[in-house]
Amino acid sequence: MANHPETMYDFHVWANQTMINHLKQLPRELYTQEIHSVFPTISKALAHIYLVDFTWLSILSGTSMNEAMTATHSRTPQLEATSLEELEALYHEVSLGYQAFIREHPDLEQTIVLDNPYASVRDTSYAEIILQIVNHGTYHRGNITAMLRQMGHASTMTEYALYWYAKE
Repeated sequence: MANHPETMYDFHVWANQTMINHLKQLPRELYTQEIHSVFPTISKALAHIYLVDFTWLSILSGTSMNEAMTATHSRTPQLEATSLEELEALYHEVSLGYQAFIREHPDLEQTIVLDNPYASVRDTSYAEIILQIVNHGTYHRGNITAMLRQMGHASTMTEYALYWYAKE
């Protein structure tokens, strides 16, 4: 039986790496070029995806949401200034953390109490959190695509349907 949250997380890793590989082929200055868009730079958009992934992994590992968000917030300026290659290495590390979590928690329908300081307390399954991570990344990779087009460059496709064929 397929583990759909795990498959979707693998897609998320593939899509992030696909975008990073594409960005490495473009002029270096595009990564930090300021534009009037959803994010002021692509580096800040890519750092944001990573920081949210890191925050959710902390939450899955038992850190309260408030604590995880506070810790992440303090790392934001440093990570927004990180090179593409350094951020790529951090993405790889966080993906290994998720893969270990998924191996150690085969029942992704297990729930935890999520105390969101901006919303409320609710029971949330590991699967829901993983799907939130994937959805969040997809949304912001779309922002990066729009930003690249705004700067006169094509993006790369990172759709789930393309992942089906890329993983074969």
